[in-house]
Amino acid sequence: MKKQVLTYIKKIFTGRARITDKQKYCAIIYSVALVHCFLTVVFGYLRVYPLFIFNIASVITYLFASLLVHKERFWLVYYITYLEIILHSFVATIFIGWMSGFAHYIIALVPVGYYICYTMDTKLRKMVIATGSALFGTIAYLSCKVLSNLITPAYADNISSWELGLFIFNSVCTYAFLIVFSLIFISEIRFTQTQLRHQNEILERLANIDPLTGLYNRRSMQIFLNHAVETDTEFCLAMCDIDDFKKINDTHGHDAGDVVLKEISQIMRQYTDNRGYVCRWGGEEILILSNQSMEETRSMVEKIRRAIANHLFTSDVKIIRCSVTIGIAAHKSGTDIEDTIGKADNNLYSGKKSGKNRVVA
Repeated sequence: MKKQVLTYIKKIFTGRARITDKQKYCAIIYSVALVHCFLTVVFGYLRVYPLFIFNIASVITYLFASLLVHKERFWLVYYITYLEIILHSFVATIFIGWMSGFAHYIIALVPVGYYICYTMDTKLRKMVIATGSALFGTIAYLSCKVLSNLITPAYADNISSWELGLFIFNSVCTYAFLIVFSLIFISEIRFTQTQLRHQNEILERLANIDPLTGLYNRRSMQIFLNHAVETDTEFCLAMCDIDDFKKINDTHGHDAGDVVLKEISQIMRQYTDNRGYVCRWGGEEILILSNQSMEETRSMVEKIRRAIANHLFTSDVKIIRCSVTIGIAAHKSGTDIEDTIGKADNNLYSGKKSGKNRVVA
């Protein structure tokens, strides 16, 4: 169990998991309630009865707020927490004075308020609420200071020996809350970045990959062709067409035709690995950009042709045999790429006319 918790925490801070709103608000509620439980004991011991009673009421309030969390009434929980902290700061200032440090919690409300409002999934004007809360908190903090100069704390003598300890405790709690929320905010940013990167990868794949065959699409191939022309490297183009593909669709159905396309694409990827790019040029036409010489390209596509001719395609227990005809053209420096594609296409149709299932260069 402990290992699972540590693993989950690690995932949160590496951006692979997200803290839910329920988890976030439960952490706030129970942490603040725990602080008030401690203060209840302290003020009971010091006989500061107004604050003793107030802290008991605060604990009960947060227990009620925990029920609201489970009902996903998050905005109401935020307002309750916000008002309780400000009221507690005023009451503490009135009864034990400014130097006990309870007003520090109001300072923590400003960045925490912006974080809570920013991450809340709602149609409300979040930034307006956060800014209004920050301004109100600033006024409350200054008011506490002014109030401390106008009145003498009723229970100052009771806490005289505890004042420094309370100041340190409240300062540590304030900074602890700020550090924790900063870490949570960082984890939220990392999670968002991870999600965005994942979505960009999906969009990139959708933009560049043919969904049926898994080959590059025509848009991607155009980029590869342009790059090859610009770098003035030696390359060849092989235009491939599945022989009698319409007959396969008409006889065995389009699902069978899809199976044939997918498996032929896999064969082509296997034989062209690290030797070029394969793209679905359109329909049953596949274009190979080979970064090899004409002789090497011809040898490679001949292996592809033989592999496809010997392959048994299976769809719904039907055994299908088919072949491909391939036309090759070497690109010459200074030649328009469309001319090279046209030559490969012409060689392809020359192969079709002379019997199919062959390579023509």
